[in-house]
Amino acid sequence: MPTLPPHALKAVTHLIARRMGSEEGEAAQVADHLVRANLAGHDSHGVGMLPTYVRLLHAGLLVPNQTAETVLDAGALLVIDARRGYGQRMAADAVKRAIARAKEQGACVLAFRNSSHIGRIGTYAELAASQGCAFTAFVNVADHHDVQATWGAAEPRLGTNPFCAAVPGTDGPAVMLDMASTTIAAGKARVAYNKGVPVTDGCMIDADGNPTNDPTGFIRDHTGALRAFGTHKGSGLAVMCEIMASAVAGGQGAFHEAKGGVLNSMLATVIDLSKLGDPGKIAADIQAVKSHVKSARPGPGFDEVLTPGEPEKRYAAKRTEQGIEVDDTTWRDIRAAAETLGITAAEFDQAAGANRG
Repeated sequence: MPTLPPHALKAVTHLIARRMGSEEGEAAQVADHLVRANLAGHDSHGVGMLPTYVRLLHAGLLVPNQTAETVLDAGALLVIDARRGYGQRMAADAVKRAIARAKEQGACVLAFRNSSHIGRIGTYAELAASQGCAFTAFVNVADHHDVQATWGAAEPRLGTNPFCAAVPGTDGPAVMLDMASTTIAAGKARVAYNKGVPVTDGCMIDADGNPTNDPTGFIRDHTGALRAFGTHKGSGLAVMCEIMASAVAGGQGAFHEAKGGVLNSMLATVIDLSKLGDPGKIAADIQAVKSHVKSARPGPGFDEVLTPGEPEKRYAAKRTEQGIEVDDTTWRDIRAAAETLGITAAEFDQAAGANRG
């Protein structure tokens, strides 16, 4: 299992994105986003997505260097269609526009639709928080086979449908909740399958609707499903994410014909907190909430009480120092995907060894 420093993984990702046709700026954004996901501990949304991106490119379901269509620009409302563009750039550009509009209007509602995989939603929450804005997003995942079984169902009907919310702090988000509405993300099932390990209890059902810990059928055969977290409550959130991102924001939904791609749509709100009151007072109250929550006595098996976003920060600090492990199967798949783009083994190894040590 190779362990690489972040800059070496960025070099590999940048090389692949460039050979996929992305211009320099887009390739750099893709590389930064994916490696930041690995740093945050979300390997499901990191460099392991590269084989999927290469597959989508070959199938004509991902368009590098795409130009987004502004469907509506009306004060605090923005509607942007990414037209299957590279999600990491398209979503970041759209959120930057929403932040600028929030600075003018106080708030902006962004309906962002039909982007190829936009990756870790927390990245865009971090972007908004860095500009003093609160951020919320309802996101759906469409254009491929359903993967989530809602409460009471024995088969899937939705994607993993993430929800994200964040408020600003002094060095990024003070608190950030970024989660799939499934118990685990689909990519985490992929990572478990690649490592040859089971998923945790309660995450998945098999083709007959029975609980299973084996991700093989789900990943290899597209049978079974991921479960919604929190029984009926997580399931309800998943349904609302689907409605907000497809019916309201106008993106492709799980109920549309799928072409085998990965499309994300998102209904996001961006609020400039300086327009709501004294930023210092708001920041102090946010910190007071965190301190009050963390003052609780840890339960059995826990050393301390954490707030949303803290595990990611700790993962990032650890992996920045110690490097990022990539399981052997994922690394082999990335190399194979690179070969389909004409990248030689020598080019790949040179990138993987970039400035190592």
